[in-house]
Amino acid sequence: MKKVVIGTGYVGLVAGTCFAELGHKVVCIDQDRDKIDALNKGMIPIYEPSLEELVRKNLVSGHLQFMDDKQAVASADGVIIAVGTPSQADGEADLRAFYKAVEEVATISQDNGAPKYIVIKSTVPVGTANQVKQMLRSIRPDLHFEVISNPEFLREGSAVLDFMNPDRVVIGCSSHTAKEFAERLYRPLDCQDIVFTDNTTAELSKYASNCYLAKRVAFVNEMANAAEQFGADITQVTKIMGLDQRIGGRYLSAGPGYGGSCFPKDVSALLHMAQQNNIEMSILEAVHYSNANRKQHIAEKVLQQLKGIADPIVGVLGLAFKANTDDMRDSPSIDIVKRLLAAGISIKAYDPAANGKAMQLFGDTISLMSDSYEAAFNADVLLIITEWSEFKSLDMLQIKKAMRLPCVIDLRNIYVPEEMQELGFSYISIGRSPIMIGGHHARATGS
Repeated sequence: MKKVVIGTGYVGLVAGTCFAELGHKVVCIDQDRDKIDALNKGMIPIYEPSLEELVRKNLVSGHLQFMDDKQAVASADGVIIAVGTPSQADGEADLRAFYKAVEEVATISQDNGAPKYIVIKSTVPVGTANQVKQMLRSIRPDLHFEVISNPEFLREGSAVLDFMNPDRVVIGCSSHTAKEFAERLYRPLDCQDIVFTDNTTAELSKYASNCYLAKRVAFVNEMANAAEQFGADITQVTKIMGLDQRIGGRYLSAGPGYGGSCFPKDVSALLHMAQQNNIEMSILEAVHYSNANRKQHIAEKVLQQLKGIADPIVGVLGLAFKANTDDMRDSPSIDIVKRLLAAGISIKAYDPAANGKAMQLFGDTISLMSDSYEAAFNADVLLIITEWSEFKSLDMLQIKKAMRLPCVIDLRNIYVPEEMQELGFSYISIGRSPIMIGGHHARATGS
């Protein structure tokens, strides 16, 4: 029997492809015909390491298909729903596409004498699975549906690796048959940490995990502010913190704030759920506020270096919210760039993967360059926002010669301050004492 995945976004495309790689027969469904045609040619619409190769491999093997015909749902034994649930203006998750998919599954499904398993991969508010069960009973009382909550914990940029080597798989269900189906689904992974629980607990675990990680990011950024004020080194502070086994070192890198498709959306959604249910979440409210304020703090740091400079130009390296993805959803670069544009700053930017997305977002309000050196040319400040590996190996002497003013603001602490000082840069990083070379109000002349 085959598995059907509804939705070919980040989650659906990765999940469908990886399930096919595990040996399942998978049909991925999307209503965008052009997207389906491209996928069937092995061309993927996102940048995700290793994903394109796996798509092409499993298309050739016959384990993976892409269709815009929802009739594939009729004969499938399992349907995995992985459509987007974006934030609405008030933070509530928009479930219109999700419930439309549930309704279509209920309507199209045929009775083949066995339960029909619906696996919820979309991130949905707590209690959604129970509402789906009621909805299915109402639409198709003649069929036996089993609803399984299976939240994803994939990191963009390493999603394939995370799927194939998970640190845990969470299965929320309420019957032995649903548990057996989930075990068959994931058996090829040989994952030692499959956690079976109820649907509601599985749903909350997704929000708890992402919101806790968001809290760590916000916390370390506030500690970076303290380090700058006191003259400490945040990279050493976080190293010391990480050596404490109770804390660990992950998600303790200071930077421009969290972004992407998960943390901002999930923090907002959980805060909305808390408000609707009169649950106090003052810590999470502080996290949300701190991260929103972070981008403005960074923008002001850049503007401070441009005071007194006529017709200033900022070169921006990195627009995606993190390296190894082209995703710009809630990327810190968006608010930072918009603030600089509002102040009359000219922006020249480059991202190894996200230039196309940036063009859709910013249009001609910024200039998109083909490499880092073009972005640095004639710039008064070079602003590093995203931690792409190629930014770590730039010829900084060439960068310096290209710039009008040799000032680098490094939001990812890629470079060593002492080395930048030797090269003659004014160098400002996060949570470390700045190194200022010469005056910032005169153009650089020569190398």
